[in-house]
Amino acid sequence: MSPRPAPLQSDAASPAAVLVPVKAFHRAKRRLASAVAADERSRLAEAMATHVVRMAAPLPVTVVCDDPTVRAWAEAEGAAVVWCPGTGLNGAVARGVATLAVRGYRQVVVVHGDLPLAAGLHDVVGWPGVTLVPDIRRDGTNVCAVPTGAGFRFAYGPGSFRRHCEEAQRLGLELRELDIPGLRADVDHPADLENLAQLGPLAHIDQLGPSGK
Repeated sequence: MSPRPAPLQSDAASPAAVLVPVKAFHRAKRRLASAVAADERSRLAEAMATHVVRMAAPLPVTVVCDDPTVRAWAEAEGAAVVWCPGTGLNGAVARGVATLAVRGYRQVVVVHGDLPLAAGLHDVVGWPGVTLVPDIRRDGTNVCAVPTGAGFRFAYGPGSFRRHCEEAQRLGLELRELDIPGLRADVDHPADLENLAQLGPLAHIDQLGPSGK
């Protein structure tokens, strides 16, 4: 298991920070319902988010959420919390980036919490423009690193990778796409759980897959 991240301080201790938007665990991953029972989906969502937060070390981590259970979990993991009820994903991420900008961070790396093989985040940090890591279908955006002062407009949802590329172009920011397998492999559909086993060990979540029902 990866080490716990250092708690976020009020003053920026590094130029970059990681922002992880996390949905309420009991409402997450409903598209897996045909293969994974409800209680196991909740445990799976928490296990994946825990891996992502710990993998981010030593970068400071902030979790953006609107669920008390997620908030308590994030604080136990040493992450700071930005509380964003009723804003939706794009609004929550925008508020999280704005909060981190006020705290002095020059770059924010937005990482989704459903990446059970997440690794290599250090390769994302430091690029002055926009860095994107798409999902394996090159449709969604699993990782999006942006300068906090750029005014980047987030547009998550189906087709977000294309929209984020267009946003970088609109802002005149140099765009970099990275192909990092562990950051491209997310879990949205039952087939994703099967495909993950071909990419790497899943000791931290394999008991939660369809075979564990």
